[in-house]
Amino acid sequence: MARINAERAKRKAVSPEAIKRQLLEEFGPKLHFLFEPHPYKIAWSGRYAKKSWSYAAAILQLGMERPLRIVCLRETMNSLQDSVHALLEDQIKRLRIGSFYTCYKSDIRGSNGTEIFYKGLRGARADAIKSMEGCDIFWVEEGQTVSKASFLILDPTIRKPGAELWLTMNPRFAEDDSYKRWVLKPPPTAIVVKLNYRENQFLTPEMQEKIDLLKATDEDDYQNVYEGACQSTVQDAVYKAQIQNAEKEGRFRTLPYDARYAVDVAFDLGWGDMVSMWFYQARPFQTHFIDYYENTHQNMDHYLQYMQGRGYTYGQLVFPWDGGVKHVSTGKSSADIAKGKGFKIRLLIKGAVHDRIDMVRTMFPLYFFDAAKCEQGIQRLREYQWGPPSSTGTVKREPLHDINSHAGDCLGYATLALKTPPAGSPQGLPPARRTSGGSLAGFR
Repeated sequence: MARINAERAKRKAVSPEAIKRQLLEEFGPKLHFLFEPHPYKIAWSGRYAKKSWSYAAAILQLGMERPLRIVCLRETMNSLQDSVHALLEDQIKRLRIGSFYTCYKSDIRGSNGTEIFYKGLRGARADAIKSMEGCDIFWVEEGQTVSKASFLILDPTIRKPGAELWLTMNPRFAEDDSYKRWVLKPPPTAIVVKLNYRENQFLTPEMQEKIDLLKATDEDDYQNVYEGACQSTVQDAVYKAQIQNAEKEGRFRTLPYDARYAVDVAFDLGWGDMVSMWFYQARPFQTHFIDYYENTHQNMDHYLQYMQGRGYTYGQLVFPWDGGVKHVSTGKSSADIAKGKGFKIRLLIKGAVHDRIDMVRTMFPLYFFDAAKCEQGIQRLREYQWGPPSSTGTVKREPLHDINSHAGDCLGYATLALKTPPAGSPQGLPPARRTSGGSLAGFR
């Protein structure tokens, strides 16, 4: 009887060839490359373009043709719910290949030895990732969140002859490593396709209604969510409108250092927190932010040495009020240390963050940023956002204090210095051009 049941199940099972024919018709020509040998297979889009759905189905079909070891990756995977396990189970049911694949709690196995399992990249030990070198397919889902460090560990691991990296992503920011790595400058052997919800024959009226509503109410979010365009800022960003306008006006560009103008440097200080530095040149009717640097757990000498290596002629260093606070261990403040190295110091008075934000918004139309050297700073500004409303229902909200807020605060200090001349300076007159800066000879 068991032999008869096995024969019936075999006849009932759908063949890999039939599944492939079905998928080729469903996918359309753009995704036919999934069934061809390529070392890198990249698909990017907005929502409802069925890229993850298609990748899952193609992986299952290939796993039926021959035994494969497949690892499904994400940057962060706290539990199996963060993985594509449920998506693969749904595709197994849809394609009626449950007689071939058995879904377990944490993996999926095929009757021919194919194995599908899941891993997170962030926080994983390098040797744990390297142990996957025997895999045939590495599927990276939500590729837009994968860090440069994770890619640098993962890519050399894909070394088995014929092994492939499959990646799906919804672009987030133009500065993201994943967007630059796989969309702007992909490897020459990569196949990269952009998909769109309009190509999805399974799009439902409910999906289309959501698309139309967002397009009518927020064009910027619509472009990112459904068209796959890079996002200008995070939701609730402090400088959302200002950054969008800067992009439209081309004010994120290449800005060469102009030796005719001194470089001022604004600091946001800290130790365990991020220290941020904006390098800028005040020019007639506009300000050029030509460089940005950030670091943590470094003393002031480190940041002054970094400045020395940039080759700029410096004007004044702008410190917030706490730059004048004496350190218990040295008896000197950050401003004292910089002044002792020959720098001209501007120490700001303590003020309200909302006042600085209003100043930045007013001055932002006159700001230009070097897209390459200020890349990290621009990214921080995109993600500098308002915190949640208070439990008391207060309308006035505070910016969220996180890794991005230091660059936002630092830009506020630079703006305050630009807007308010030092005490004793003639009101309404531009500051005199400075041609020399502090000496760092003591570090040599």
